[in-house]
Amino acid sequence: MSHGLPASGSVLQPSASAGGNQPPAQGHEEDDRKVRRREKNRVAAQRSRKKQTQKADKLHEEYECLEQENTSLKREIGKLTDEMKHLSEVLKDHEKICPLLHCSVNFVTIPRSDALTSCLPR
Repeated sequence: MSHGLPASGSVLQPSASAGGNQPPAQGHEEDDRKVRRREKNRVAAQRSRKKQTQKADKLHEEYECLEQENTSLKREIGKLTDEMKHLSEVLKDHEKICPLLHCSVNFVTIPRSDALTSCLPR
């Protein structure tokens, strides 16, 4: 009973049309070219993935640096705000007792040194 199978011990040979209309030597060269092309493609894909990973790592490092800088700048803003509040209070306190602010001399027409001497207590 053969049922369409080759007789035992016989090996199926690829037909000439299985590799196209080319002679077997050219089919082998095409197979070699396909293998080389697949290998080049695989290597190129690896390079691309590595480059993409390096770029992501670099962006992550840059993100972390910017986060640190942002935290530092926020801290500096807080310190400067506190200093501004303190200096504003000092200025308010000084304005209460400053003889120059209570002086009736017109600063535009009188030179500053005269204005200072005329307003200061003797």
